[in-house]
Amino acid sequence: MNITIREARKEDCLRLLELIKELAEYEKAPNEVTVSLEHFQETGFSLHPVWKAFVAEQDGIIQGFALYYVRYSTWKGARMYLEDIIVTEAMRGKGLGKQLFDRLIEEAKEKKFNGMTWQVLEWNTPAINFYKKYNANFDSEWMNCSIEIK
Repeated sequence: MNITIREARKEDCLRLLELIKELAEYEKAPNEVTVSLEHFQETGFSLHPVWKAFVAEQDGIIQGFALYYVRYSTWKGARMYLEDIIVTEAMRGKGLGKQLFDRLIEEAKEKKFNGMTWQVLEWNTPAINFYKKYNANFDSEWMNCSIEIK
C-alpha cells in the first residue's frame, strides 16, 4: 500500500469536507456540519490561517486527514489542539491513523509545542483504544462548553 502523508493544500478542501461529513455520519450528527467550502478554505489558507492539516493519500486519493490549530493554555503554554483525525471507513485499521498521529507529534516537536490535546466521544471505543496506545491521559473532571455566535 502506497501511503503519502503531506500538508493539506487549498484544493484538498472539497475532499476534506467530504470526510468531515463522513465523520459526522459516524458520530450520529450529520446535520451539525454547517461550514461552507469557502469559509473552510479562507480560514485554512488565508494570510493568517487558523488551522493546518496533514492528509494521508493512497494512490493520489485522500483517505484521511488530521486537522489542528494552536491553543494557548495559561498553565501550559502553546499546545496543539487536534480538532479531528479522520480515516475513511474502508481504510481504518491499516495504519493511516497512526501515520497521521505520528506526523502530528513530529509537528508539535518541530513547533516546540509542549503538548497536544483533543476530545473523543465516550462511546467511541476504537478511537479510545487507539489513543491508549499513545498513553493518552483521559480527563473526566472537565466539562465541554460552547456557545453559538450568530
